[in-house]
Amino acid sequence: MKDRVFAQPINKQFEFDETVASVFDDMLNRSIPFYAEVLNLVCELSLKYANENSTITDLGCSTANTLLSIAKSAKFPLHLRGIDNSEAMCERARQKIKAYGANIELINGDIMKQDFGVNSVIIANYTFQFIRPPKRAELARKIYNSLDKCGICIFSEKIIYEDKALNKKMIDLYLAFKKRQGYSDFEIAQKRESLENVLVPYTENENTDMMKTAGFSEAVSVFKYANFATFLAIKT
Repeated sequence: MKDRVFAQPINKQFEFDETVASVFDDMLNRSIPFYAEVLNLVCELSLKYANENSTITDLGCSTANTLLSIAKSAKFPLHLRGIDNSEAMCERARQKIKAYGANIELINGDIMKQDFGVNSVIIANYTFQFIRPPKRAELARKIYNSLDKCGICIFSEKIIYEDKALNKKMIDLYLAFKKRQGYSDFEIAQKRESLENVLVPYTENENTDMMKTAGFSEAVSVFKYANFATFLAIKT
């Protein structure tokens, strides 16, 4: 279904409700530059670091695109698990998982409270940015403590730049991208307003420093386009 959520006036903050869940796959593809390529990168990195029969957990799994991609590509058995606090997203994920006949565990719960167990890989795509900044370091440490030795965390984020002029240029590039995807100026403005104080981005350095402070020996960006980046954090 095509994303038209913000074609009409919205008088509330952004939330992952049924209205958003019903069009979320289209929203992802049209709102995140190189979304398909990032999905493939996350899948390939996950399988390079995962061990046979180990667990891969996706925090904020939404409609399970990443987990389904991993399930289709894996050449050895894995325990795949997704956690999301939106029941609407989990229901969409259940439908897709059933349709593909995949073996994926879904948990409708709060990632700040849910036990992650022990994992070889933890994924958090566009998830940290929706966690209030005072709680992000706590989540990063929880992820670190839930990984095996040599385990990894892969996460993607919308980022900002410290240089205000450069940041403005990157935002302009992103707005041009969204217009090329068919979003109107009104839709773009509506979504930006609804996300105000809901999505709070960090700089690239703030993201990598957060993971290193949590204990990761390495934290680097492995993909970046304008104001979007994908990061790899390694536990040794």
